[in-house]
Amino acid sequence: MIRNHEIQALFAEPFFRANVADEITPEQIEYIKKLKMVRNQTNLISENLYIFEEPELASIKAVIQDALDYYAKEVLGIPQRLVVTQSWSLINEPGVGMHSHSHSNSVVSGSLYYCDIPQPSSKMVFERHSSYQQLQLLPEAERRNLYNTQVNVMEPRAGEVFLFSSRLQHFVEANTSNQPRYSIAFNSFVKGTLGNFRDVSELKIL
Repeated sequence: MIRNHEIQALFAEPFFRANVADEITPEQIEYIKKLKMVRNQTNLISENLYIFEEPELASIKAVIQDALDYYAKEVLGIPQRLVVTQSWSLINEPGVGMHSHSHSNSVVSGSLYYCDIPQPSSKMVFERHSSYQQLQLLPEAERRNLYNTQVNVMEPRAGEVFLFSSRLQHFVEANTSNQPRYSIAFNSFVKGTLGNFRDVSELKIL
């Protein structure tokens, strides 16, 4: 019989959320809502996939950079800087969600909920596995915990930004309200020097 035991978490997956509502103006909200949208797989995506480069959104880009700077230094503990690459607006119409996906050619991705969220809120669901699982060992509902859960569900709030590893598989639940659900998504990549000069592994990303 086991008399003494302990369970330790070997690795943890960071998920960052912060309220940045004070940096978003009503004029910016209207500007984003009026961006030209095109059909995505299921929802609508902005035709412009670099919206943070628009001068009208400069203050939003700045606060997102502040969040990425904090994440790089305090969460990842790296000397390199994370900078936004692509950024785009999304609209989930009533009855529409977002398919399961991850973000290629990115280190940290994010979602910004720049305006009010219709209720009931459709949540962002993160999945443990990113590939086909031939053998599924699903925990009993009452025994789900940090070590065995297959999904983690995050409910966004207006004015919040989420940051998470781009490799994480995730989807958005269907919008069950009668109002459109607005958000912005973005990717980032490192800038700076990687590796070591003497080990001939140095890589400078300017």
